[in-house]
Amino acid sequence: MKPLKITLIVALFASFFFSSCSYNSMVEKQEAVSSQWGNVQNSYQRRADLIPNLVETVKGYASHESKTLTDVVEARAKATSINLTADQLTEENIQKYQAAQGELSSALGKLMMVREAYPDLKANVNFINLQDELAGTENRISTERNKYNEIVKDYNGYIRKFPQVIWSGWFGFDKKGYFEADAASQKAPSVNFNN
Repeated sequence: MKPLKITLIVALFASFFFSSCSYNSMVEKQEAVSSQWGNVQNSYQRRADLIPNLVETVKGYASHESKTLTDVVEARAKATSINLTADQLTEENIQKYQAAQGELSSALGKLMMVREAYPDLKANVNFINLQDELAGTENRISTERNKYNEIVKDYNGYIRKFPQVIWSGWFGFDKKGYFEADAASQKAPSVNFNN
């Protein structure tokens, strides 16, 4: 009878030890996801903070482009109104967040096209500096999104492996969503020089 008790105690202790190790690892990986999500949001916030300065600079040169300027301001307001916390990072929520940011990117693209019609605006030092900062910010956004996807891949893979899959369900460690390419980016742009 004693060997059976010892075996049960050892098995119980081993089970507790491995589950606590798995739990701690899941917590660390979940915190890494949360931290990287903060970096993604920070990059998008930087872009949102640059937009009012860019709009004001363009207003001075292209006052009759009010529709484009209004579209940018409205898209910025919509994009900044969607706030996700780390525990809300489902595929659906990420897609909504990405859609709002995509609308802002589209509106900014139209704003950058306005500069072609205004040679004075193209030469304005403030506009050039803001345009460079915006381009740098777009690169940061891309980098942070890629890092986020890598960390989410690690986290999602870890919580779905055995034996963590047992503990992750018990302790509420849910799968996180990824950033995905916009559906419109799947279609290559057509180039036609015959027009």
